[in-house]
Amino acid sequence: MAEEQLQAFLEKVRQLNAFVALSEARPKLRDALAACSNHHEVVALAREQGYEIGKRWGEPDPAQGGRAGADNLLQSPCPPAGQERLDLLLESPCLRLERIHSCAHCTAPGQWYDQPEAEWVLLLRGSARLRFEDEDEARDLAVGDSLLITPGRRHRVVATDPDPGTLWLACFWTPPPSGWRSAPASSPLTDSPP
Repeated sequence: MAEEQLQAFLEKVRQLNAFVALSEARPKLRDALAACSNHHEVVALAREQGYEIGKRWGEPDPAQGGRAGADNLLQSPCPPAGQERLDLLLESPCLRLERIHSCAHCTAPGQWYDQPEAEWVLLLRGSARLRFEDEDEARDLAVGDSLLITPGRRHRVVATDPDPGTLWLACFWTPPPSGWRSAPASSPLTDSPP
């Protein structure tokens, strides 16, 4: 780890420790912290108290001019809250590759994606919750998680991260009539119910 990265990490730990100490000293703040139901609520509460604890390891600091452009899948301006931006990276008659940048986005209530194509998604940045109609609980996805969604399997996005958002890499294709093979069962996530 470079010295600059080490210092950034240590500063985040210092800010986190100071926020925890403050919450222990102020019962109302501790109660507000206990009422948080996800990472983003904790980050927002800490920010209200003057602490910045939300940057994830390895994320560039936008204030320091992180690289942006078509040659970098991880850098782009965040779309407005509640929206997604799709960037078509590759398209052929049998395959489509998209980069999806979501910001505090969810599928509209009552709507389900039900597509004739197979879809493989990889989370490049952020986190997301995805729900399949045939499962009782939504699935939590983090950086590096991938998921294969078979054709016709109804699913919806329950939540994605607020600014700087969630980045997905999505590959769509139409399986041949004779069927198709998926990754071995040792893959971390598949679309099969647990």
